[in-house]
Formats: sequence, C-alpha cells, structure tokens
Amino acid sequence: MAAKSYVCNDCGAQLRSIKEAQDHGETTGHSNFSESEEAVLALVCQECGKPCRSQTEVDLHKQRTGHQTYVDKTSEAKVVDSEAQMQEIRKEQDEAEGSGDAMEVDGEEEMVPAVVDADLLKQLEDMGFPTNRATRGIVKSGATTVEAILSWIVEHEADEDIDDPVLVPKSKAVPPKKKLTPEEAKAEAAELIRKAKIKKDQEEREMEKLREKERIRSGKELQEAKRLEEEQERKRILEYRKREKAEEKAARARALEKLEEDKRARRIKMGLPPDPTPEELAEKAAKEKKKAEAEAEKAKARAESAPQVRAVTVASKMRDALLKLKQNHPGKDEEAKTCFATMLKYLGNIARAPTEEKFQKIKLGNAAFQTRVGAFPESFEFLELCGFAKDAAGEFLVMKAPVDMATLNASGTELDSAIKNPFFGVL
Repeated sequence: MAAKSYVCNDCGAQLRSIKEAQDHGETTGHSNFSESEEAVLALVCQECGKPCRSQTEVDLHKQRTGHQTYVDKTSEAKVVDSEAQMQEIRKEQDEAEGSGDAMEVDGEEEMVPAVVDADLLKQLEDMGFPTNRATRGIVKSGATTVEAILSWIVEHEADEDIDDPVLVPKSKAVPPKKKLTPEEAKAEAAELIRKAKIKKDQEEREMEKLREKERIRSGKELQEAKRLEEEQERKRILEYRKREKAEEKAARARALEKLEEDKRARRIKMGLPPDPTPEELAEKAAKEKKKAEAEAEKAKARAESAPQVRAVTVASKMRDALLKLKQNHPGKDEEAKTCFATMLKYLGNIARAPTEEKFQKIKLGNAAFQTRVGAFPESFEFLELCGFAKDAAGEFLVMKAPVDMATLNASGTELDSAIKNPFFGVL
C-alpha cells in the first residue's frame, strides 16, 4: 500500500510532507523519519474550511472561532509523492539563493568573478577600501548607494572572508544599475561617517549615564545595608541586655525565696514558728528604722560637702556637653571618639601629676590639637567645665589653680563612658 504520510521515529509525530519533516527536524533536532501508510488525521471545519490534525487543534479552533461543525476527511488523504516534493523543495531553494560566494547550481553552472558597478567600485576604492572588500560589500549588501554599502562593510569588517574574491553563477553576474555620481557618493559617505561618529558619541554618553546611575544605586544599597546591619546589631545588644536584666531579676527573686525558705527551716529546727511573731516583726522594724535614720544622717553629711555637690552638678553639665558634641556632628563618630580620647589624655596627665606645669597648658595653635579637638567647638565648653580657661593673649588653655581633683575625676569618668558606650549620643 502506498504511503500517505511521514512519521518521526524519534517521537512518533505524523507529518504530511517532506517540508513538514524538515521543519520538525530543525525545531526538535530529530533526524529519523520514514514513510507511513497511516494518513494524518484531517478534521475539516465546515464553516471556514480549516483542517485540524488532532482533537486538540479542534478544541483550540472552537475556542478561538466558536465553530462547532467538523467533518473527518482523513480517508481522503492522497498518496505522498516524495520525488515531486523534493523537486519542489529544490526549486524553492534555487529561487531563494541570491548572489554570493562560489555556490553550486545543479553542480554544473560556471562560477565567475562578480561584476559590479564600476563607479561604485571606484568610489569605494578611492575611500581606501581594497577591491575585493569593496566588491563583496556591493554584492552582499545588494545596495545601490555608497551609504548602504559602507554600513554593510562596517558591520562585517571582522569576517574572515571579507577580503576574499567574490564568485557568483555566470547567469547572475550582472552589475546593478548606476544610481549615484562619484561626487554624490563621496558626499554621502562623508555624511554617513559623520552620522556614525555622532551616534557612537551619543551611545557612549548614554552608557556613561547608565554606569553612573548604577554606581549611585549600588552605593545607596551598600549604605542602606550597612545602616540596617548596624540597626540590627543595636537591637540585638538591647535585647541581650534586656534578657540579661530579666535573668538577673529572676535569679535574685529565686535567691530571696531560697533565703526565706532557709529562714523558715532554721526557725522550725529551733522550735520557733515558721513565720516571725508580731513581737519579732516590731523589733525588726525598729532596727530597720534606726538603720534608715543612720543612713539619712550620712547622706545629709555628704550633701553638706560643697566639693562633692559641685562635682555632681559639673558632671551633669560635662555629660551634656559631650552629648551635644556627638549629636551636632552626625557621621563623624570616629573623629568624636578621637576628640574624647585626646581630652582624656590631657586630663589624665594632670591627674597623675597635678603640680607639673607643662601638663596644665594646652597650646591652641598646635596642629594636633586643632585637628583632633579644635575641630569640635563643643570641646571648649567641656574643657572650661574641667577648669581650663584661655590666657590673656588667647594662645593657651590654662588649668586653674589649685587643681580640683573631684571635678577632674568626674570629667575622666564621663569621657571614659562616652568612649566605651556604643550607644552614647544615639539613644
């Protein structure tokens, strides 16, 4: 029985013609085909005549068009003529083939050098292009203007065969009609080069803008990521300290409860009631009252000490000055820490040797002082609270005599806290 279709032995797909088999092979990579006596399903829509080769195609056609009536014409399929189909394919290929390098036409037609428009060729040669390259550009581009030919040459200048001779079938070796004079061709070539340069410059500027935008975007993303990381770290530290305090509180509560249990156990061993009697409670209250009165007397005595009161007041002002210094200069955390450390060194030298005169003067014009401390105006307020004052000439900060050690110790405590506390000036 004669064949009515072709079948792909790799996937089982049925195909009506050799052309369909070729398309199927290019799409899937399958190459094993054979003739089949089974015809391809043909369900023809009676309303529009569209043939469908499967029920799936019928369903899709119904959805798209709303057509509902189909006739099965599979039995009317014709016997495939492989030879006729191959001849048709060869004819289409012959018609599609244009001029080009040495190509075989029925394996017999003579191949000759391509003949091109002499004026176009001369114009391109005058512009510095080799003869073979100019000829290839004219033939391959199929253009009749120097502008179009130049565009093709520029796009294909990296081809390996750009300077090889161009051969075409003898029957097609006909030059294109003359369109431009040499003057017109040179003018258009110059204009093309100018436009190409302008286009290239514009593309480079656009690329630079895109690169700059990308750099800015990346920088912002990095800054945001760093900020989020620092914020998460602060939250982790706060949460850790919160848990730590809660655990300490719970531990103290357990310890107190254990002490109370031990007290009750000891009272029971001694033959006493587990809980204190009213008389015992009254005696304990009297002792605690007496102790509180003694503590109050001590606190009153401390409060009457002028240097200590002043130290506490000055310490509060010192802390405010340091906070102001940190908060007035956002983004300069490291510089602020350097300022704190430098001032701590000045005050530490005085505390260790309060009678050493060289430690009691700071030269305002000193480069290190200006860079580390003088750059922050709030630092002068802090140093004045520590006991420094400008001399008459305004060249030095001089520590007032005698040195107030309580104030000096308070300043050292505040500076040390500002340096070591990661949340100083933040919360």
